[in-house]
Amino acid sequence: MSFRFLPESPVNAVRMPVGQTVLLDPSLRPEGSCIEVLEGMARVYCPCEETEGMTLAFLQPGDQLRTDRLCSEGVCVEALTPLLFSTEAVPAAEGGFDPVNEWTLQLLRIRHLGNAEQRLHALLSLLVRRLGRRCGDWCDLPFRLTHERIGELIGATRVTTTRMISKIRQANLIEVPAGDTCLRLAPALVESAPLAAA
Repeated sequence: MSFRFLPESPVNAVRMPVGQTVLLDPSLRPEGSCIEVLEGMARVYCPCEETEGMTLAFLQPGDQLRTDRLCSEGVCVEALTPLLFSTEAVPAAEGGFDPVNEWTLQLLRIRHLGNAEQRLHALLSLLVRRLGRRCGDWCDLPFRLTHERIGELIGATRVTTTRMISKIRQANLIEVPAGDTCLRLAPALVESAPLAAA
């Protein structure tokens, strides 16, 4: 796994291109510090050897990631879209909304659904509802995840994930525009998902 490290001193703006990853090592960050996403979207995942690559959360503008709430090995932040974040953000008041905890809970709920098709359906809906937007006849998700990553999120193999996504595409409920970085889902798919009201 390759990633870059952040400077130890706080930085107002860190830019990352799509696909780049940064390791947040809590031992190098001042206690009570956090990063705040200013632009773009990111995936937060575990760098630990036993759980390498396990997705914990997704972040969007305004979301904070507290560095004192990480495991001893830290976490990695991967840019899903061009990303801009600050490492000198002031943490939100205690007891407020914690996007990492919320995402982890939602992903855990999805993993406990009965079968892989339900889990895929719920995951796609959650991603669009939290990170996407309605654009005419479609709901757009501004980034794509690999079938392997989706499989990790729903507890299925890449082959099973590819087969299920092909089935959804054949039903004209999902589009992957050529040359574009977004994913389009039919509103009916998003609205009919398990856990959609959550």
